[in-house]
Parts: sequence; structure tokens; C-alpha cells
Amino acid sequence: MRVRSAALATATGAALLLLAAPAAPAAPDDVRLVAESVTVDPIGRLAADGSVTLSGTYRCTGGTGPVFVSSNVSQSDPSVRYGIGGTRAVCDGLEHRWVNTGKPDTVVLEPGAAHVEATLMELRPMGIVPLPSFHARQAQDVTLTAS
Repeated sequence: MRVRSAALATATGAALLLLAAPAAPAAPDDVRLVAESVTVDPIGRLAADGSVTLSGTYRCTGGTGPVFVSSNVSQSDPSVRYGIGGTRAVCDGLEHRWVNTGKPDTVVLEPGAAHVEATLMELRPMGIVPLPSFHARQAQDVTLTAS
């Protein structure tokens, strides 16, 4: 019985300490949790020379290596994707615009429906070779319009 009384006293003492501890200060109104994200605009531009311009927004925080927004586009065959440029990202927790322009080497894309994937990727230093670390990805159907 004595052990049980001692355990009860210890538990009661711990509960009183928790109740007496000061509450953690509330976060200021201007401090928000920042989610990393990348978006794709619903319209892509297709120039007369066959180059494609894709755009959207991104948001990221920190990072130990360079971060990029890459994009690719597919049309008619979703298993065949064409890389469309890359933009260096600024990871300061704020939303930024990205715009990538490129020209597929082996195909001429047509105005109309297409599928775009944008990726926010960091090259983290890991020994001798930097390795990719993915922050966010967005896939979206878009319309390519002649510009």
C-alpha cells in the first residue's frame, strides 16, 4: 500500500507542476506555417518556331543546395514527355512566379490539349555528388495556345 501511495503522490506532484508551468506564448499573427508548393497555369504558349512557354507559381523554404522548378509537357501520348526549361527558385517562404521556355527536339507540338508536370527540386550536397530532393510536384491538363 505504501508503494501505491508514493506513486499517487508522485503523479499528483507532476500534475501540479504542469498546471503551474507558464503557458507557451502564442505565435504572432504574422507567423504562419508555410507549405511548399508548385502550381501550373492552365494556359501554355506555343510560338511559331515550336518553342513552348509554361508558367505558374511556387513557394519553398530553406534548403542546403540549389532549388529549381522544372517542367515537362506531353501531348497525345502521355508516356512521352518533353522537358521545357528550368528556373532557379528562391526559397524564402514567399510565393514566386516561374516561367520556363524550351523547344522539344524531336516533335512539333500543336495548339490544343496537353498535360504539364512541374517539379520543385533541390540538389542536396551528399558527399561528392548532389542528390535530388523533391519539395513539390503538380501535374495538370493545360491548353497550348499559339502566340
